Amino acid sequence: MSVHKSLKLKNTLTRARNVFTRVERLEILLKDERRTKEESVYGLPKVRTRFKVISKKKGPAKEDEKAEAEGSKSEG
Repeated sequence: MSVHKSLKLKNTLTRARNVFTRVERLEILLKDERRTKEESVYGLPKVRTRFKVISKKKGPAKEDEKAEAEGSKSEG
């Protein structure tokens, strides 16, 4: 039985990976100047993955707090 088209996700193949391939690790290490091209490709050090940063939405409450803070600074 197949999955209905309304239930399929659009970007199922584009997700965050937590492991780099050897080539990706070599590129990162070369960019960070942590190794040279002459060194062996075996026994590479660990490379930290890049995590997505979720930005917080600014609500009306935060805008009111900023306005109050700016008003108190101008008075003092």
